[in-house]
Amino acid sequence: MKKLFLVMMFMPMMAFGSDDCATRSTVPDGVHTLQDIINLGLCRNPQTAAAYASLRSSRFNKNAGYADYLPSVSASVSAGKDYVSEASAGINRNPGWQDWSYGASISASYLIFDFGRRTADMNQMIATYRAAGFDYSETVQNFVYGLVGSYYELLNAMANVESAESALKVAQTAYDTASKKFKAGVVARADVLKAETTLASAKLSLEKSKNNREISKGTLLTKLSFPADQEITIADMSSSFGTDAENESIDELIKIAREKRPDLLKASANKDAAWHKRNAAFLKNLPSFSAKGSLSWNDDQFGDVFSPSTNQINGSIEIRASMPIFAGFANMYGLRAAENDYERAKFNEQQTSNAAMMDVFTAYQNYKTAQTVLTQTDALLKSATESEKVTAGMYKVGRATMLDWQTAQSELIDAQKQNNAAKYDLFVKRAAVALAIGDIKSELEGKENE
Repeated sequence: MKKLFLVMMFMPMMAFGSDDCATRSTVPDGVHTLQDIINLGLCRNPQTAAAYASLRSSRFNKNAGYADYLPSVSASVSAGKDYVSEASAGINRNPGWQDWSYGASISASYLIFDFGRRTADMNQMIATYRAAGFDYSETVQNFVYGLVGSYYELLNAMANVESAESALKVAQTAYDTASKKFKAGVVARADVLKAETTLASAKLSLEKSKNNREISKGTLLTKLSFPADQEITIADMSSSFGTDAENESIDELIKIAREKRPDLLKASANKDAAWHKRNAAFLKNLPSFSAKGSLSWNDDQFGDVFSPSTNQINGSIEIRASMPIFAGFANMYGLRAAENDYERAKFNEQQTSNAAMMDVFTAYQNYKTAQTVLTQTDALLKSATESEKVTAGMYKVGRATMLDWQTAQSELIDAQKQNNAAKYDLFVKRAAVALAIGDIKSELEGKENE
């Protein structure tokens, strides 16, 4: 049952405490870290809230199963009046409505032995509860991963805006330089026109980048259940990870996935539930032994005459054995259905395991590739930046053409965009590895400490 506590790892106390995050209509002020965004999202997200309600429902169903281990006690009271016709009236009864008669009874029963059927039923409900817990954990982790993606998508869009603004400054410098040289008669007007075209393109690129930033911001706000037109400020994160020393082997990751991945644990719990259900269906055909006791009191008055047979306290105790003999083949078909449900659960577990291992392998390879891509784009950006500076200097002294400078500017812009995308893609790819092994919480905690 220790594994069951994994399902609660993401539910922030603020979601069920005194904090008003679930009811607020505006984004909180300040700069929000990734952990802040996740806490806010979990507090407000209806999908995870519904999954949590389903988990609680399963828990109460499981608790109801313990009732079979306790006695069943019931009580009743009654009050009534008899009507006696003239034909049936006797010595002690007058025709018409008689006096009120009263009664009370209490009975208790207890299942003594049923060859383990109630234990099988209880184990099935426990396994179902565990499966619901892992289903909740899977829902939360998938939601958190979606928030991570939107968070870094917005950071990437913001970085692209900064790159576009930087490119606009460079294009403006090129235009100003070409204009001065044209007025001095050093270059042809074609250089000015080329620089003007590049400047217009840079302005257009900046507007597109701003538009993408607003769309990314709206996407994140929508996932946080806020209107998409509000403002939110998020903190940037450095990509100071991704070294070879940090990487775990694929075998280690698969081992972690088998221990923590929610869908694997859920499939295993569902298989256990199906196994106990099959046992319960078989044990349903065996006898059961129970004890029962009752106590009753009656006060039935006919006129003013007291009779021990009508005014008395009665009681009884009994030991009962019962066994189903024939139920229209329902028990037989129920057992066969339960056996096939168990076989299906076993195959589902195997299929889930195969898919999970492939997810781990794919996420691992994508992360290693993202590390390489980031390293390459860092080198590309460094080279493009230096090339643009050198070309700009050469143009100013007449050793390079405007076309050369335009080419260098275009290469710099592309390098900046690729580097931005690679930087934040590395965050997402590492989160994908954590999601694949079912341990995205420790991944996020680790990033907060970097």
